[in-house]
Amino acid sequence: MTTEIAPRPSREDPAEHPTAAGRFAFRLPVPPVSGVLRPRLLAVSLLLAATAFVLFCVETSVGDVALPLTDVLRALVGASDPATELIVHELRLPRALAGLLVGVAFGVSGALLQTMTRNPLASPDMIGITQGAGTAVVAGIVLGWDGGLGTQALGLLGALTAALAVYVLAWKRGTTGYRIVLVGVGVAWICTSATDYLMAHGQRFQAQAALGWLVGNLNGRSWDQITPLAAVMALLVPLAVLLGRQMRTLELGDDVARGLGTRVQTVRVAVLLAAVGLVAFGTATAGPVAFVALAAPQVAQRLAGTASPPPVTAGLTGAAMVLGADLAARKLIPGTELPVGIVTGVLGAPVLLWLLVRANRAGSGG
Repeated sequence: MTTEIAPRPSREDPAEHPTAAGRFAFRLPVPPVSGVLRPRLLAVSLLLAATAFVLFCVETSVGDVALPLTDVLRALVGASDPATELIVHELRLPRALAGLLVGVAFGVSGALLQTMTRNPLASPDMIGITQGAGTAVVAGIVLGWDGGLGTQALGLLGALTAALAVYVLAWKRGTTGYRIVLVGVGVAWICTSATDYLMAHGQRFQAQAALGWLVGNLNGRSWDQITPLAAVMALLVPLAVLLGRQMRTLELGDDVARGLGTRVQTVRVAVLLAAVGLVAFGTATAGPVAFVALAAPQVAQRLAGTASPPPVTAGLTGAAMVLGADLAARKLIPGTELPVGIVTGVLGAPVLLWLLVRANRAGSGG
């Protein structure tokens, strides 16, 4: 009888070999950092960043006085004439920045919620968070219940209230993604009904102002609206990236995640708060721009070829979607500037139908 001795596992540096198809492990001695590099994800993110930057520049060049892209680039770095810099910095840059930041905020927020719940339909505008922010802002406009607060504070208050209601109502010895989605749909309809009631009982001028905001609009944005959103994103986007490892363990199921040492409910609360903060300030800045938080993570996931929506890539996809939709809204009908939310709604509705059909074919559509 002969006995075969199994080869000993290799102890070579993992940076020398791919860990899986399309992924490579790396380890740096100084500083002591290790991780997994995904070339496809990196390439897609860089391509989306370049696309968003080009759309941002084109958005800044469009207006009553058309500007060449070279003049826009010079104005952005302060190397143009005073008249061009005035047009770019004071009149057009706030709108373009609003589109860029709102798209990133909605994309990252949608990616967080879809990963946490393991459901592609779990976006802020599907589970009531966006609607809660909208109800609070409309109440402030129509009823004058702002108490001196701005739209950012009102949006955050409404979104937090809706998210708390969803979390509490979905609690049953813990929460699951399935219950969060079901309860969230109900809370979304409650908030939508409350908003419709406020619109019906508001004065004509107030109702028109609220309606212009509710469809999602980048027109007339100012630096006072951009600054709070940028500050919040500087805090919450890095937090979303740091939560990535814990969210990946949640995809394996609650029991497996607990076995790996993940505090499941703590991570869910942290993810929910980060997603709520991003969508609340984004909604307060530009209104509830429809379907961006739903579609951007799914598009990013398929472009990157990952198992779940990558937050940064989803944010870049959202930025490109909002900027592209706003350009289409400004040029689709000559002489008329449509709200950006109308264009994203028209483009996002087929994505929703496709996700529903796909879920039904997979046996998870109910």
